Amino acid sequence: MEWYEAEVRALEQARKPQRSPLHPVVFYGSSSLRLWDSLASDLGEPDTLNLAFGGSTLAACVHFFDRLITPLDPASLVVYAGDNDLGDGRKPEEVLQSFVELAGKVARLARGMPFGFISIKPSPARVDILDRIRLTNAWIREEIERIPDAYMIDVFPPMLDSKGVPRRELFLEDGLHMNRAGYLLWLEVLEPYRHRIFTRG
Repeated sequence: MEWYEAEVRALEQARKPQRSPLHPVVFYGSSSLRLWDSLASDLGEPDTLNLAFGGSTLAACVHFFDRLITPLDPASLVVYAGDNDLGDGRKPEEVLQSFVELAGKVARLARGMPFGFISIKPSPARVDILDRIRLTNAWIREEIERIPDAYMIDVFPPMLDSKGVPRRELFLEDGLHMNRAGYLLWLEVLEPYRHRIFTRG
């Protein structure tokens, strides 16, 4: 996990209490969230805090949870991760185990806190592992259905074309990270969950 240290330390500085909203809505995970620079303004919610870090795996999200998330006492948490785990060759079973560990940390932090998980996206760069992405999403969904106050935000279907192929127009040239059109699609998928994500308790 040493590879992430510099960015995690920078995030620790950025999210110090005096610089962060009280009980923020935290978005946490990999670069698909980190690169969403306009997240708070797109959502129109100033209490949003983006604590994603580049290259993050779901396993890394578990590892750094107590450093980045626990001190904030968030109102709710939305996670996107798992993409890089599978891309690095981990099996769906391993990614599921990391999700279970993360969900356990969320439950221990604040029982009843809304917890959203954005499904692992299909991308042109990882079309060769599309079946593993699909399977991992299905298993995580099954797990989420057993967790009170957890919900899955499924971006997978609308990111495919009519032939079941990842939509190239949603991505940057690398075929992995999204462009503005991709983020607007995510915004659309997030909209029905707004009342859960931005709960005011």
